[in-house]
Amino acid sequence: MASVSFRDIQKSYGSVKVIHGIDFTISDGEFVVLVGPSGCGKSTLLRMLAGLEVITGGEILIDGKVVNDLESKDRDIAMVFQSYALYPHMTVRENMGFSLRLRKADKAQTDERVANAARILNLDALLDRYPRELSGGQRQRVAMGRAIVRDPKVFLFDEPLSNLDAKLRVAMRAEIKALHQRLKTTTVYVTHDQIEAMTMADRIVVMHDGIVEQIGTPLELFDRPGNLFVAQFIGSPAMNVFQGTVRGGAVEALGARWPLPAAVARSAEGKAVHYGIRPTDVMLADSGIPARVVVVEPTGAETELLLEVGGQQLIVVMHGRTDAQPDATVHLAIDAAKAHAFDGTSGKRLG
Repeated sequence: MASVSFRDIQKSYGSVKVIHGIDFTISDGEFVVLVGPSGCGKSTLLRMLAGLEVITGGEILIDGKVVNDLESKDRDIAMVFQSYALYPHMTVRENMGFSLRLRKADKAQTDERVANAARILNLDALLDRYPRELSGGQRQRVAMGRAIVRDPKVFLFDEPLSNLDAKLRVAMRAEIKALHQRLKTTTVYVTHDQIEAMTMADRIVVMHDGIVEQIGTPLELFDRPGNLFVAQFIGSPAMNVFQGTVRGGAVEALGARWPLPAAVARSAEGKAVHYGIRPTDVMLADSGIPARVVVVEPTGAETELLLEVGGQQLIVVMHGRTDAQPDATVHLAIDAAKAHAFDGTSGKRLG
């Protein structure tokens, strides 16, 4: 295992700069997820760590050693790709042991490592099959097994679940997390799916336009997003956000008064702000802010409501079920402690 450090990492393609001076460190044995929208630079950063992209500026360190000029094969990392990248003419056993054969490892040692990885990933019965005879989930497990066999200092995952169906993604998510808890190998995982990031990571690095917006544990990012981008990116459904002005301890917006934590309200009096409240933090009540029901979406244990207040649509997720029907009027109650406010100009968190 090893720590990984990025020091002022920059990347340009000709005159186009795509990574703008990224700095952070991943601790030994930590599972860190790089998350962000398409084109934010997360896969480019991972590929620079893997040695598959040239670093334009800065340094990458693995276990305290600068690896900028090391070839990929000399960095002691193993990468699992989105496309599985299995050799179609080789069996599962041969695919998993291929990297060790390239190193001219002892056959007995190779067989032992392949057998151990197969046991961990429940691939024992599939070792003599070819990739074409496997399902998508089984192929992804073989790709993970090939990485495990190498016993690397760092595992790299580049959107490994994006080719799988929704049910299988959930199952594989749990498998990868359980694998990390068992092996304790430092892991860097790239995804655009913030649910994957929230459920798997020890820490999340939120990226946007080639910079790091915020780093923290999943619950830190959910409870205290540092800016408007993180607030709207982390959480599903996304946070409700609208503009207003702080006056007399609340935000005046959409023809209503929306409560704020007292300390935030005092410090932001008179300011234009973006007011945010998560769909799960809005309650239906007998009195409060009136809202028109647009759509009711029951999912069984929860009900999602699309509402309209002052011409703006809001989402409310409530536990259980409701008798509310489209075009009915309901009333909303907000716990001030759960509300968020962001500067109207910079988008930075207030308070």
